[in-house]
Amino acid sequence: MKNNRLILNLIERKGVVFIGDLLLIILSLRMFLNNALDEPFRTVKNDIIVYSFGIFLFFFLAYVLDFYNLEKNRIREVISKSIFVTAIFSLVVFLFTMFLFDASYWRGALLIFIFFTPLQILLWRLFFHNIFKLIPTTKKVLHIFDDVKISENAREIINGKEKESFYQVKISFDIHKDNYRPLLEDVFDKIDAIILNVTDYDVIPSKLSKSIVHAIEQGKEVLSYTSFYENVYEALPIQTHTHSFYELLQLKNKRIRFVYRIFSFIVNFLLSLGIGIVFFVCIPFVWFFNLFLNRGPLFYKQKRVGQFGKEFEVYKFRSMVTNAEKDGAKMATKNDARITVFGKFLRKFRVDELPQIVSVMQGNMVFIGPRPERKVFADQLIEITPFYNVRHLVKPGITGWAQVKYKYGENLEDSVKKLEYDLYYIKNRSVTLDLRIIFKTITTVLFSRGQ
Repeated sequence: MKNNRLILNLIERKGVVFIGDLLLIILSLRMFLNNALDEPFRTVKNDIIVYSFGIFLFFFLAYVLDFYNLEKNRIREVISKSIFVTAIFSLVVFLFTMFLFDASYWRGALLIFIFFTPLQILLWRLFFHNIFKLIPTTKKVLHIFDDVKISENAREIINGKEKESFYQVKISFDIHKDNYRPLLEDVFDKIDAIILNVTDYDVIPSKLSKSIVHAIEQGKEVLSYTSFYENVYEALPIQTHTHSFYELLQLKNKRIRFVYRIFSFIVNFLLSLGIGIVFFVCIPFVWFFNLFLNRGPLFYKQKRVGQFGKEFEVYKFRSMVTNAEKDGAKMATKNDARITVFGKFLRKFRVDELPQIVSVMQGNMVFIGPRPERKVFADQLIEITPFYNVRHLVKPGITGWAQVKYKYGENLEDSVKKLEYDLYYIKNRSVTLDLRIIFKTITTVLFSRGQ
């Protein structure tokens, strides 16, 4: 019997939000063109240009600023992101038309456009947030596994231990121990998705394989645990799935496209120029305040592990007391007593990171990549997980996917968790992912969030 339970899954939910946003943005642009822009500038060509630019701009901002991350859909985030994204959108659209067409405007209608657009998107998102709670989105999962040791932790992760996953394990099945016949007869009509968490797909019984194929034909979702984790958490499950190395990284399929290489070169050049200027401007100010609030050397340098495991020296503005490691190497924590008063300010606004531009100019680092670690900690992490050295396939970066996705790292456990995001980045490097990291880094610095 086919399961007819109505479920609005995550992709469908995002589709509804997308359509609602699109209609409201078109309505907002129409109001702007009809009421705010003087008639002499109204031509079909100009209208098409404004509509195209406005729609592209909104969804570009929405993508890089994670506006469609419905897994983190708390009221506070709904309000802040709605206002932030649409305020930037309406202001940039106004500036775009002003510079492109040298147009004149009706001030009242222009102010309505600038302030009404964020309001209407906010109201729509709040409506969606509350009304669509009535429609179920969580899929009932059949979790098929072959390793009892990893099954319990994997079950918690599927159920959303760390973030809303929209999956819930209802039935677990050990292919080595459980009786297959009751599963064949009763279970498949009670679930919406199947997650395969097995080391060797060849050990799946042939009857079970046929039933899984039949489940696909019925429209049920079937995916591997690695695919589930990567899609939901945007990371790779090295802590709960360490036995499936090639499925995790797909190194044989790794390819960096020519367009991405050009983009990466342009980003590094432009940011090196811009941040280099900021760095040299900041030096006298940091030096002056150091005299009173952070006595000691202006800079400190440390050896870090770079590409292919080669060590290099990284430079930072000193934010700790001069004898911070007299008792040996220790990871910095969020409220570390070794950080000086002025050092807290430097860290809060990431000013202490600026001297790393020297390492970028030397070719040892890039702007986007895994953060470089000290060898003493890298060696410890290699003992914990065999995957750690894989992050050294690429040059380390000043910012990266782990830095914008995970909290401040304070211990080796946090470093292992961040490795999941680093490996995801290595596997999925692209122009769009780099743009997301750049914009997330900007918002992190502006609002003093994360690491």
